Amino acid sequence: MAPSNDRYGRSGELIAMSGGEGGARYACAACHGARGEGNGFDAPRLAGLPAGYLQKQMEDYAAGLRPHTVMRDVARFLDSDERVLVANHYAALPPRALAPATTEPTTERTAALYARACQQCHGVDAVGTPVGPPLAGQPAFYTAQQLRDWQLSKRRGDGRHEMLRVAQELQAEDIRTLGLYLAQIPPRPVPAVR
Repeated sequence: MAPSNDRYGRSGELIAMSGGEGGARYACAACHGARGEGNGFDAPRLAGLPAGYLQKQMEDYAAGLRPHTVMRDVARFLDSDERVLVANHYAALPPRALAPATTEPTTERTAALYARACQQCHGVDAVGTPVGPPLAGQPAFYTAQQLRDWQLSKRRGDGRHEMLRVAQELQAEDIRTLGLYLAQIPPRPVPAVR
């Protein structure tokens, strides 16, 4: 099949809005929003995340390395070229996040915990690095759930198992406050790699 020349097919926007072969039930926009902003609870912001990271997550869902029934089905409905198109579409959108569900203050202890446990891979102010995706502006519930999944080895997508090690060192309260802390940092475009 020849690639489409229309702007939607080239950018992946049509797939994100329609669900591709899976139909509207599996449209990315249904959970992640029309502009990739997420739902503020359990569906993360996709806008502005690195395309390679987004593509890898879809590959991990399809392969069962990252558990989530709906996302597994979505990823399996898309072929590898469509996953690339969707990843590129969301990566090109400006990162906007919904307002945090809570403005519960976080402590200096949480900022120090982030600096010690997360900053090396996820960057100052959680803007991301070449080895770790941006975490700023993601929903607190979503971030906490992902950390719990790493703790239990439900997520297994990093080659050196750094996330498993880091997550297993965290206590339940650390996970909760890190989620709150990261949700309150406004997302910014990923810094250019030099």
